[in-house]
Amino acid sequence: MHPMKHPRNVAILGIGFVSIGVLYALGAVPLGYDIEWAGVTMLGALGVAISIMAYVLIAGSSRD
Repeated sequence: MHPMKHPRNVAILGIGFVSIGVLYALGAVPLGYDIEWAGVTMLGALGVAISIMAYVLIAGSSRD
């Protein structure tokens, strides 16, 4: 059995981390914090990396 019906749905994983980074960047100033651009960049990179990794693992899994 394939773990996901559509491997393209792994983009949801990446979108989750990227959206957390965007919310962090947009919410820091109104809450009185300084924006840590390194953190925003790392959350974006983490989202992309997790999406690619999950797609490769799911696409390479057996379909029995």
